[in-house]
Amino acid sequence: MEELTSFDKELKRGTLEMILLRLISERQMYGYELASTLEKRGGSLFRLKEGTLYPVLYRMEKAGYIEARWETLEHGVPRKYYRLTKPGAKFLEARSAEWKEFTSAIERLMEKEKTK
Repeated sequence: MEELTSFDKELKRGTLEMILLRLISERQMYGYELASTLEKRGGSLFRLKEGTLYPVLYRMEKAGYIEARWETLEHGVPRKYYRLTKPGAKFLEARSAEWKEFTSAIERLMEKEKTK
């Protein structure tokens, strides 16, 4: 695997909260499921260690963006499931709009200017 540059790391760090909220908005998920889904859909760029994922989830829970509940399936270990709250949905909507505006501006800046 190619080593992440500091730019990649900062970009990942800056978008991780928004991406996790987006995944949780699709359905309730537990930590390992979130990490697996993130890697499956985002590739190796989003392969997270527990030391990265759980502090972000804790911070979002503390901010009121997500709620957690423990569930034990028959013959299984307890899992902590996360769900999106109304404030979390509003935050996600605002962040998504900012992200779209930001990426559109970057795309415009990266295009060659058309000559007349």
